[in-house]
Amino acid sequence: MASSKVALRAQAAGALRLARPLAPRSALLARPVDVVFRPALAPAPAPAPLGRAEGLRARFLPKGKDASAGDGAKPAAAVAADDSLVYPPEFVSRRLLVFVGIVVGYTTFYLTRGSLTYSAPLLLADKSLGLSLTDIGAMTSIFPMAYGVSKFVSGVVAASVSSRLLLGVGLALTAGVNIAFGASSAVPAFVLLWGLNGALQGVGAPSCASILTRWWASKERGTYWGMWNIAHNLGGFLAPVIVGGCAKAFGWRWGMWVPGAIGLSVALFVLAAVRDRPTDLGFAPVDEDGAARKKAAAKDAPAPPAPAAAAAAPAAPAAAADAAAAKPAADAKAASASAEGGMMGALRSVLKLPAIWALAFTYFCVYVVRQGVTSWLVFYLMAEKGAADAGTAALTVSGLELGGLAGSTVAGLVSDIAIRRAAARGDTGGNVGRRIRVVMLYTCGMAAMLAALHAVPAGATALQWVVIAGLGFTIYGPQMLIGLSGAELVAPAAVGASQGILGWIAYLGAANAGIPLSYVVQTYGWGGFFVALMGACAVALALLATVANAPSYLQRREREEGGEGGAAKPALA
Repeated sequence: MASSKVALRAQAAGALRLARPLAPRSALLARPVDVVFRPALAPAPAPAPLGRAEGLRARFLPKGKDASAGDGAKPAAAVAADDSLVYPPEFVSRRLLVFVGIVVGYTTFYLTRGSLTYSAPLLLADKSLGLSLTDIGAMTSIFPMAYGVSKFVSGVVAASVSSRLLLGVGLALTAGVNIAFGASSAVPAFVLLWGLNGALQGVGAPSCASILTRWWASKERGTYWGMWNIAHNLGGFLAPVIVGGCAKAFGWRWGMWVPGAIGLSVALFVLAAVRDRPTDLGFAPVDEDGAARKKAAAKDAPAPPAPAAAAAAPAAPAAAADAAAAKPAADAKAASASAEGGMMGALRSVLKLPAIWALAFTYFCVYVVRQGVTSWLVFYLMAEKGAADAGTAALTVSGLELGGLAGSTVAGLVSDIAIRRAAARGDTGGNVGRRIRVVMLYTCGMAAMLAALHAVPAGATALQWVVIAGLGFTIYGPQMLIGLSGAELVAPAAVGASQGILGWIAYLGAANAGIPLSYVVQTYGWGGFFVALMGACAVALALLATVANAPSYLQRREREEGGEGGAAKPALA
């Protein structure tokens, strides 16, 4: 028994010795955690440097986008698709050159348009020509009639004809007409050439409007539209200085030849600098608005293939090849049909909008005042306000364009502020109507400035300049905002058509500043002239009141979509 007890104790001790290493082994099972994670504490290797193309994509493409998308074009559209509207430097610099081209080009259009206005007093004084005031009125009347028709036609066809060629070649031709006018001496030739000049001038504004809508997105287009509108005032300011100075120093013929020579030079620059759209230079197109981008993205997103279709796809390579071969011809045919239908559809969509017609006849009244002032103010200052000669009167009239430059800029700024404040407080009222209310304020100021100009003392040249500058401020603000409002009332594809219709009606109004106003001056004197212009302001106010709450095209579309799928957010365009 004792020996058995000893044996049992020895077995128990051996078992304990055998069991003792089990505890350290279980502890070792936890230690590999440190062994596994310890290598992760070492610094990770530096990533390979990105190439130039990859760096541009990483910098400008929105996060979450596939950087490999769009390798076939420069990343203008991808950047435009981002709400921040940050473009790559090469796109910005090239677009700036396009902008300079359309501003300088349209400024020169105005220079070749104002050449007759500031050469007319010396033309009338040339006894060898035997011209009368009615002959001058006939020239100033035929120009806006031809201009209005040309602007309408150019606006409708601008979508299917190169805007760059319309702008550059049109400028070269109108410059040639100025040179031919300076070489002529017969009244029929004067009237014919000036009517031809009006027809050629009509291509300028629709071409610039089409280029602006293709190169600038809707969020920034209003700003650049307002800056481009400065071309009206730059050209109007330079015309009395250049044309009036040359005509006074060298004779009326040089008042026509010098603008013609400048126009030919600028036309070559326009053709070299301007392109119709970003895609002409390899950039992707600039999207019109966020809603369009979302729809395009949803449309272009590839649908996941169905299992059956995926299984059957390898079985029909011949059918796929045939379909791919037939697709270009079908696409070309569809594109041609779409272009024709799009042009006529855009025209119909503009014609059926009552607000467009209200703006058009308001434009008629504004252009009666504008053309009446620019065509007859030099004669008025010489006849009633003591201007010594046409050159002195032209320098006084130069305040009209400087005031207009400030007026159009301030008008755009004030209307933009009104729209932003309304959006901030959740007001869903019409954004076009907010711009129209600014136009109404300007129109009241226009009537006040006309009355002040009539009352300013003769010989007070400095005060006359200030009042004329104020008149220009109140004329060019509505002139810019009505055009912009017409563009915002319609779809982007119909902007050219809207500008054509507005311009056509506007220059019918300008035609009434020719013979009709000359009749008013000869029958009722200069007092009747000012009464007629202030009456045009009153009619314009009555028309504007009918569209004081008009929504923009984007607002109408968002409200329609909101009615189908829920409430829409207030639009900023």
